[in-house]
Amino acid sequence: MSTSEASTPTLHLDRVDPTTPLGVYVHVPFCATRCGYCDFNTYTAGELGSSSSPASWLSAITVELRLAAAALQPARPVSTVFVGGGTPSLLGADGLGAVMDAVRDAFELDVDAEVTTESNPESTSPEFFDGLVAAGFTRVSLGMQSAAPHVLATLDRVHSPGRAVAAAREARAAGLAHVNLDVIYGTPGERPADMDDTLDAVLSAGVDHVSAYALIVEDGTALARRVRRGELPAPDDDVLADRYEAIDARLTAAGLEWYEVSNWARAGDPSARCRHNLGYWDSADWWGVGPGAHSHIGGVRFATVKHPARHAAALAQGTLPISVVEMLTDDERHTERVMLAVRRREGLAIADLHPAEVAEADRLVADGLIERRDDRVVLSTRGRLLADAVVRDLLTAT
Repeated sequence: MSTSEASTPTLHLDRVDPTTPLGVYVHVPFCATRCGYCDFNTYTAGELGSSSSPASWLSAITVELRLAAAALQPARPVSTVFVGGGTPSLLGADGLGAVMDAVRDAFELDVDAEVTTESNPESTSPEFFDGLVAAGFTRVSLGMQSAAPHVLATLDRVHSPGRAVAAAREARAAGLAHVNLDVIYGTPGERPADMDDTLDAVLSAGVDHVSAYALIVEDGTALARRVRRGELPAPDDDVLADRYEAIDARLTAAGLEWYEVSNWARAGDPSARCRHNLGYWDSADWWGVGPGAHSHIGGVRFATVKHPARHAAALAQGTLPISVVEMLTDDERHTERVMLAVRRREGLAIADLHPAEVAEADRLVADGLIERRDDRVVLSTRGRLLADAVVRDLLTAT
């Protein structure tokens, strides 16, 4: 991999295929409080002081979007937009509408473009969701995490247990086509009954998409410090496996089918799947704007500077605020293809594997971790529990 870390790295987008679907990711770096498990590029108002604000951030990304559109030639329509964070709902519906105005000013959107925002249930309301619909959003992803108060407390989440379900119902009533609830499983102190209660709450909300993630203790987080001090135990692998199997069984019985290891959508409705995230897993193209956003265009990965003030300062000079550029080699692109495609319900085409990897796939079939379906390999239920190990074994086969 060729990596550039100069002050203003140069983008060479000479391998761009204009027929590849294009997504736009917008990173909102603001949070009201910092969750103990989170290592995303986010900042509270106290951490930023007067160096940045939602208004200065919006001005900066408006410029960034225009520079991105100018750099990405030939022009092509955008099929998905995803506003993530951070806590995008802190901008309010009007602020998120202004974000979409800036996207539309810079890019042409497909007629049926999927437009998603993440939201914290505590910073939403029926009026907020009405505003999202008016601004053209088609999907919202709500961070529920758990229905158990003590689990939310361990995660330093500030919303009340019932607020996520209420917000999901409000979003559906407002006319948002797709509503997702995010949950985290395996938090220290979480009991099987807590997971049951969480799944009861999720299913009562009538959402068409659920994301469920095993808790990961990331270095540098408050949670990692508590684990290191012995205040909390580290997540237990056997417990995580039990939780995953319980989640999959309940969601499947309720008419939601897995389409990626950590994601379930309404069975028989392809539109319920998050098209923007499918773009990531299909190694399509996306351009990320905002502090610390990552992009992938034609086999080139690049990221913007992380701090909002430095991000805005670069754009004030008319320069894309790029901090790192990585030119992926053919071998690296193959690695990513295997790593991402294996996690999907459709699996990976055997033709995409090298001969040694095909032989390893046959061994993994014998071990019950993957299944051969015509000309593809697909994770078994047990294989989903060990997806990272399956990928490692395939890619290290010789």
